[in-house]
Amino acid sequence: MKKILLFAVCTIAIFGCKQKSNLDNNAENKAFAALCEQYYQDGLKLNPINATYIGDERYNDLLPNDGSQAYIKENKSFNERYLDSLGNYNRESLNANDQLSYDYLKDQLSINIEGLKYHQEYLPFNQMFALPLTIGQLGSGTGAQPFKTVKNYEDWLKRVNAFSIWADTAIANFKKGASAGIILPKALVVKMIPQMQSMVVASPEQSLFYGPIKLMPASFSAAEKQKITEEYRKAISTLIVPTYKKLGDYLQNEYLPKARTTSGYSAMPGGLAWYTYLVKQQTTTNKTPEKIYQTGLKEVARIKGQMDSIKNLVGFKGDLKAFFEYMKTDKKFMPFKTPQEILAAFENIHQRMKPNLKKMFEKEPKTPFEIRQTEAFRAASASAEYNQGSADGKRPGIFYVPILDAKTFNTTSGMESLFLHEAIPGHHYQISLTQENTSLPNFRRFGGHNAYVEGWALYCESLGKELGLYQDPYQHMGALGDEMHRAIRLVVDVAIHTKNMSREQAIKYMTDNEAISTEGATAEIERYMGIPAQALGYKTGAMKIRELRIKYEKELGAKFKLSAFHTAVLKDGSLPLSVFESKMDVWAEAQK
Repeated sequence: MKKILLFAVCTIAIFGCKQKSNLDNNAENKAFAALCEQYYQDGLKLNPINATYIGDERYNDLLPNDGSQAYIKENKSFNERYLDSLGNYNRESLNANDQLSYDYLKDQLSINIEGLKYHQEYLPFNQMFALPLTIGQLGSGTGAQPFKTVKNYEDWLKRVNAFSIWADTAIANFKKGASAGIILPKALVVKMIPQMQSMVVASPEQSLFYGPIKLMPASFSAAEKQKITEEYRKAISTLIVPTYKKLGDYLQNEYLPKARTTSGYSAMPGGLAWYTYLVKQQTTTNKTPEKIYQTGLKEVARIKGQMDSIKNLVGFKGDLKAFFEYMKTDKKFMPFKTPQEILAAFENIHQRMKPNLKKMFEKEPKTPFEIRQTEAFRAASASAEYNQGSADGKRPGIFYVPILDAKTFNTTSGMESLFLHEAIPGHHYQISLTQENTSLPNFRRFGGHNAYVEGWALYCESLGKELGLYQDPYQHMGALGDEMHRAIRLVVDVAIHTKNMSREQAIKYMTDNEAISTEGATAEIERYMGIPAQALGYKTGAMKIRELRIKYEKELGAKFKLSAFHTAVLKDGSLPLSVFESKMDVWAEAQK
């Protein structure tokens, strides 16, 4: 009897300990969740334009002077403060979801702090990645900045007021950079000058920024309409146009003569270390630039072999370069007469794969989806792209297609693979499902890693045959062209920034290996010059997802279910690739 009693006491004692430890864990999980939310909220205040794109309207009147020393100091303190806070938590006592958040945060904060060693502010913008272009999109009245209420209109005026101060700081930073030898290539500066000049107009009505006046809600009173119109006319004449003129004049008269004739980062002081850092940041791996370069060479050779077999299949006589030329120029590949026909052809792709989508994905997003033609003001320099919807579903996810002339729109450009990547199941599924997943902390719902996000979209291009597409050999060739494009990037991006490959050599390498015009290749190569390493994320991420899929198909055999694999890939949102791989290995173990 005594023995049994003793056992009972022990059980209660152990149970008591367990309960206490559960309480501790619950408290720790709650405290950690609060830290994650605070990190997200503080991050929105620091980056109010991100908040606008997410659909959070609280900071629509703010535009931080992100090149100022005060802002850089605040950003550093923000990252260091949160990295220090992680030290207060025992990762092992957090639940599985919080452990992923912990790993994501640790990686993100560490990489942000490391980046502060480099003077990114000395290159405040370029022809691709530029606040002056974003301001144009936001202020046009058709972008993410809302213009539905009087307050919305007032918010925009406050935001645009700060743009002039931002531009003065950008010019001062360009000057500091030029003195330190950290300066943009001439080839990029000549593209930036007309972008600034195009915003300099003779009357407010001609300005892109007059868009919100033309779209003013009918519900505004006559007095409100008059007041807003006067304020906007004044802002355009006295603030916006002079700011763009000042930026254009500075670039033309002072910066261009000092701009460098070299193409890559390694030509600048400390540029090689800076580029190596950017490779780490953009791929979320520790792969060296050289390793990525070698992978690129191998992939280019592999895809070339597949292209050759399609060329032979359709009976084309001539080499690959001649086949590319034939696909680019033969009129039978340009069947469209109007932009509407092109948009309808993309919708047709969507409808054809719908039955197979249901088999390959357990869940589809609730966020509505639309296909639209890119607005005329930016179509000339835009690529096809996806703009995410808002989490509440009020703003749809939009697949934008730039159409300059419908009669020259070529079907062999890979329409099917483009749709799989930019729209469904690529960016629309991944971004919408993540935003709709309220069990994730907000910083994960609305955050993203280039290698994961673009890696997923590129992986989706490889699903074409399984989704019932790529039946036409020319569409399959277009898809291989898109994959080749991503492989070429691994070669040229690294070679430009570490091997002194010139802009011209890189353009030639690209046109030799894929069906792309010299103009198209030039825009691409200049993009890699302006945003180093960003283009490496696509192939790095896609190869990781494909590698894991092959590994689990082998390990799990009959227990492997593709739709479940896709759910596991997407359900936790974007993660650094090392964290993503560990998470997927845990999933695969559980399937056994």
